[in-house]
Amino acid sequence: MAYTIDVHLSPEEVRNQMRADALQGLQGDTKSIPPVWFYDERGSRLFEEITQLPEYYPTRAERALLEAHAAAIAGLSKADTLVELGAGACDKTRVLLTALEQAGVLTRYVPFDVSDEFLRSAATTLSQEYEALDIHLVIGDFHQHLAQIPSDGRRMVAFLGGTIGNLDPAQRARFLFDLNCTMSSEDSLLLGTDLVKDPGRLVAAYDDAAGVTADFNRNVLHVLNEQLGADFDPDNFRHVALWNEEHQWIEMRLRAEGAAEVSLAGAGITVRFDEGEDLLTEISAKFTPERVERELSDAGFVVEEMWGAEDGEFLLSLAHPYC
Repeated sequence: MAYTIDVHLSPEEVRNQMRADALQGLQGDTKSIPPVWFYDERGSRLFEEITQLPEYYPTRAERALLEAHAAAIAGLSKADTLVELGAGACDKTRVLLTALEQAGVLTRYVPFDVSDEFLRSAATTLSQEYEALDIHLVIGDFHQHLAQIPSDGRRMVAFLGGTIGNLDPAQRARFLFDLNCTMSSEDSLLLGTDLVKDPGRLVAAYDDAAGVTADFNRNVLHVLNEQLGADFDPDNFRHVALWNEEHQWIEMRLRAEGAAEVSLAGAGITVRFDEGEDLLTEISAKFTPERVERELSDAGFVVEEMWGAEDGEFLLSLAHPYC
């Protein structure tokens, strides 16, 4: 093994958290389940497939910005440690790692994710590509374990892919404040956010013609079946993606094609779905540069530079704590 690993989220703790989320989300008037539960090994693979789809522009747009500005990002951050939240397959990471390596400052990479097996596989590949790099995996939930991320070195914390958009405004404010509290004045945050644009283009990115996103969305039901002994029939639920103009976000839903009664033995509940009833599985908020800067400022960050605001496609923001 060419890396070290800290595990702050055991399989039993994962099930306990999923049980709590199911109890809270499936018994309300509007049923929901957090999008973190998409990402078992199969879900992680499906998402990587989504990023290659012609309709799914965010990954390509963000990567183009990284490739164009990685040297500037490395120069401004002067980071010797790259921390990546929600690292997944670590694909775009290589652009940043190479830029930091070429700047002569890189010593360590800390990928942080909830998916254990997927992250181990990506880390093994990276350790072969960057032989001198100290790779320190952290398995955890960024709602609970930010303070457990190694804090030594001059760190750049990268939160890419527009993933922050999966949080509602209150959750974003809490997350950014909590993250700020773990950072020193020399650390920096590199944040990727998708920008508001034509709703038709946005919806298409979350409802591709090949149906990969539909499979990814329904995967949460497979995860609940596997982890909580549920008896969802995924084929009874249709993938729906829609634009919420009021909140400026995409909603992904699973709509019951027929009435169903679902037992979740591991949570001790039975849930009834009426025909046509929706289960909200994800929001993906879209931003303006002004909103990104305001939310970062409210959480105690100063924006150093933004890239991508001109074309309105995707935005990278580099910020650091006030003090």
